[in-house]
Amino acid sequence: MAKPSSCPDLYDECRTISITKLKEWNYLNRNDLKTGNISWSRNNTVHSRIGILVNTISTRPFVELDYKCNDQVINYKVYLISKPTNIGKGEQWFFECPSTKKLCRKLYMISTYFLHRSAFKGALYGKQTYSKNNRDQFREFKKEFDIEDAYETTYSRYFKKSYNGKPTKRYSRICKKLSGSKIGSLDRFGI
Repeated sequence: MAKPSSCPDLYDECRTISITKLKEWNYLNRNDLKTGNISWSRNNTVHSRIGILVNTISTRPFVELDYKCNDQVINYKVYLISKPTNIGKGEQWFFECPSTKKLCRKLYMISTYFLHRSAFKGALYGKQTYSKNNRDQFREFKKEFDIEDAYETTYSRYFKKSYNGKPTKRYSRICKKLSGSKIGSLDRFGI
């Protein structure tokens, strides 16, 4: 009898479709019908592409996905649900998973279809695969990486250290983070 795989599918590495990105690309305008393509790439090389149609004119808005997977043509609809925001201004869109009927803002493709994450058994996030010892080490090194990122941020192209003669809030937070670190203050870096 074969041993079960110890390499689970990772949500971090699979293809996803998110409401945030669809909204950013102007697919979710009210009373609109828009088609296009979504592609995924690695090292500037496109490795996957799907056709998408978003229909918000219909009485029941939907996203229609059209792609090939394992030499099989796949075409199905994922319905969209609109709910008012918690502050009462505007609306928030959700996918209704075709399998679980749960509302979500991101769909994952691990096998053949884009579904809610609870539809996949045995899939994990990358951090869930780390041992307890590794998690402790990452937590310790994260402090050092955060300090290095803060330092690099201050030298990024459009970073503003001051506005109207006063230090910006972002710059003040970075100064505070660096002054509390083992490395020392920003003066050590010539900032």
